[in-house]
Amino acid sequence: MMLEGFAANLTLILAVFLLAGLIKGVVGLGLPTIAMGLLGLVMPPMQAAALLIVPSAVTNLWQLADGRSPLPMLRRLWPMLLGIAAGTLGTAALMRGTELPQATQLLGAALVIYAALGLAAVHFHVAPAHEPWLAPLVGTLTGAITAVTGVFVIPAVPYLQAIGLERDDLVRALGLSFSMSTLALALSLGQHGSLLEPQVLGTSALALIPALLGMAGGQWLRRRISPERFRRWFFIGLLLLGSDLALRGWF
Repeated sequence: MMLEGFAANLTLILAVFLLAGLIKGVVGLGLPTIAMGLLGLVMPPMQAAALLIVPSAVTNLWQLADGRSPLPMLRRLWPMLLGIAAGTLGTAALMRGTELPQATQLLGAALVIYAALGLAAVHFHVAPAHEPWLAPLVGTLTGAITAVTGVFVIPAVPYLQAIGLERDDLVRALGLSFSMSTLALALSLGQHGSLLEPQVLGTSALALIPALLGMAGGQWLRRRISPERFRRWFFIGLLLLGSDLALRGWF
């Protein structure tokens, strides 16, 4: 039934990843968030997350491939990355391959929180002295949210923005965080075998093509528009989308 649903929605799936790739190309993030939000309109979050695996993994590796060694950033971020893995796999094990009845609403709530923080331009600051204990906590909470909703931006993205990284280092840190989240999500979905059947992975691989085309188009567009204005509209759209998902079942 799940595979039939993927086939019926194939055009929509490809269009979603084209748009998500375009947004990532312009603002540097948003592919998994937009893909999860839009696919969440037509399928449960964990089914959408299974489609996310290949496009997210490849585009994050692309984001990391700037010729610099990842080791310095890994030395700083490993407690958070380890927390992401532990939180994702631990929560998935507790769920025992089942999906919460409120998963779609929780997905919507996560998108609303992320969009609200983005629109409010809230700037947090984390002193280096607090990183040793806060990083694994942030990672574990991010992993738990990832296992339930497939969204891995809260609270990892605000935390990484708060630790004082330069722009290029922040992009690299986000790539490492998203890569770990994608890997942990794939392993957790593997505990529920039907979510990672060859046909599902094939659809995910097919979705990589529009995602890469969208990223290339977004990078071209980035040089011709205001990324900040585009980012603001991105968060407005995400807020509306998240609100729709969060309120489903209430009315």
